[in-house]
Amino acid sequence: MRRIALFVTLMVVLGAIAGTATMVLLATALGAASTSPVGWIAVGAVFLAAVLGIFGGVRRLSLYARPARELIDATQRIEAGDYSLRMSERGPREAVRAARAFNQMSARLEAAEAQRRSVLADVAHELRTPLSIIRGQAEGIADGVYPVDAAHVAPILEAARTMEALVEDLRTMVLTDARALTLAREEVDLAVLVNETVVAFAGSAEAGGVRLQTDLPSDLPTVDADPARLRSVIGNLLSNAIHHTPAGGLVTITGARAADGVEVTVQDTGEGIPEDLAPRVFERFVRGPTSSGSGLGLAITKDLVEAHGGTVTLESTAGAGTTVLIRLPGRLI
Repeated sequence: MRRIALFVTLMVVLGAIAGTATMVLLATALGAASTSPVGWIAVGAVFLAAVLGIFGGVRRLSLYARPARELIDATQRIEAGDYSLRMSERGPREAVRAARAFNQMSARLEAAEAQRRSVLADVAHELRTPLSIIRGQAEGIADGVYPVDAAHVAPILEAARTMEALVEDLRTMVLTDARALTLAREEVDLAVLVNETVVAFAGSAEAGGVRLQTDLPSDLPTVDADPARLRSVIGNLLSNAIHHTPAGGLVTITGARAADGVEVTVQDTGEGIPEDLAPRVFERFVRGPTSSGSGLGLAITKDLVEAHGGTVTLESTAGAGTTVLIRLPGRLI
């Protein structure tokens, strides 16, 4: 837009200069024409050149005038919230470049708006279930239908914990999107952190008949990381593995040195992930047919690992299990 405006201004200035020069030449030529026939020929030549120059300038300006009007109209529609508009990419090179840049901008805005609406719809859906449980149990207790005992209060507490976890996931998601996630880095003994997390999930694994196994070398290096965020990552992977592994199955957590840091692998012998779903598991609100979570766990895991400068990859075979590999490069202490 700036280039088009600059070009139009330049053309106006050049037109004024050309007009002045033409008037001077015409005056000179008319003076010569009064004394010589050759002067009349010069007058005609100057007049023809002036007409052709003005015609060319007007034509050139008209080529830019229409794209400029379209761009102004398009920006007004964007301002009004219409992100579906696309400009025609034709005309002078500068106009085509401006139209292409505008179309890319409007496409990104349209995608962001669609994602925002999708996230709001998914969040509303995820909150509806625990809220219904809390309301139903609380009304039953208030009306005297249910006694005030641990059995009837427990669903309320569980629903509240579900909502608390969802709110924390959403908070983390917003912070990572805004590049405002703060990591409280310190020297972390990765082997100790992983073992503590495994102990915390031992009861859940035992209740599901799943065996937990660790293989962490004693010389596994410490890393410069946020222990709370890292514990959340390992915990989420363990929770997923235990949930999707049937009774009698095995979940193995291993650690190893890597060329540029350290690796942690969580492998299960569970149901695996459908082939069509596997490439999208790190997207937000993507859930498998048997998942009971919000669909944010793996997406946030990826965000947190990348915030530490690492990478996370997943391999899965339906019916054979899933393997998640975390690489944490960076400063090893």
